[in-house]
Amino acid sequence: MMGSVLRWGLAGLKRWGLHLAGAVVFYTCVPLPSHWPFNFKGIARYAPLLGILMGLILGGGDWVLMHLGLPIATRSALVVALWVGLTGGLHLDGAMDTADGLAVMEPERRLAVMADSHSGAFGVMAAIAIVGLKVLALSELTQGRGFALMAVAGWGRWGQVVAIARYPYLKPEGKGAFHQAHARPGVDWLWGGMGLMALGLAMVTLGNLGWVVTGGTVLGGMGLALGTGSWFHRQLGGHTGDTYGAVVEWTEALLLCLITALV
Repeated sequence: MMGSVLRWGLAGLKRWGLHLAGAVVFYTCVPLPSHWPFNFKGIARYAPLLGILMGLILGGGDWVLMHLGLPIATRSALVVALWVGLTGGLHLDGAMDTADGLAVMEPERRLAVMADSHSGAFGVMAAIAIVGLKVLALSELTQGRGFALMAVAGWGRWGQVVAIARYPYLKPEGKGAFHQAHARPGVDWLWGGMGLMALGLAMVTLGNLGWVVTGGTVLGGMGLALGTGSWFHRQLGGHTGDTYGAVVEWTEALLLCLITALV
C-alpha cells in the first residue's frame, strides 16, 4: 500500500516538474536540456509560480550587485535589463505590438497591425514607459526589493492566467491559442493565487514589510492584474498572445510603482 502511494506521489511530482520545465522553456530564455520530455499542456497555470522564481533570481542578482558596491540606480537598471533578458523580451514585445494596434483608429485593422513584426512609434513609446517606470520605481525602493520583485512578477503572470481563462481568444492560431485549449479556470486561478498569498505571508514574516505594505501589494496586485486584462478586453473584444504580454508588463510596472509608494 505504502509503495503504491509512494509511486503515485513520485509520478505526480514528475508530471508537475515536466509542466514547470515546459513553462520555463516557453516563457524564458533559461536553457534546459533539449532531450527532456517537456509537457506544454496547461503551462499557463504555472506562470505565476515561474514569476515568483524569476523574482527570486532578480533579487539574488540585485543582492550581488549591492555587495559589489554599485549604487542603487545603476543596480536597478541592470536588474531590469536582466528582467527583460530572462524572458527574451517576450512580454515586452507583446506590450509593444498591443500599443501599436490600439493606436489605430479603425478597430477592424488593429489585429493586423499587432501581427506586423515591425515596431511602430507607439510600441517604442510603450516600451520606454514600461522600462522607465520599472527602473525609476525600483531605484526609489530601498527595502524589500527581492520580495517586491517576486510579487510583481508573480501577479503580472497571474493576470495573464485570468485573461486566458476569462476572455475569448481573437485569433484562430498563434502562440497564445493553445493556452485556452488546456485552461482550467478555477484550478488555474487558485493555483497561482495560493502561491502569491503564501508570498504575502513571507513578506510579513521574513521581509518585515508590515501588513500595510503586504496587504496593499496583494490587493493592488490582484486589482491591477484583473483591471489590465479587463481594459484590453474592452478595447479589442478579447485577447491575443500580444495582449497577454501587455497584461504582464503593465501589471508589473504599475504594481512596482504602488509598492514603492507604500514602502
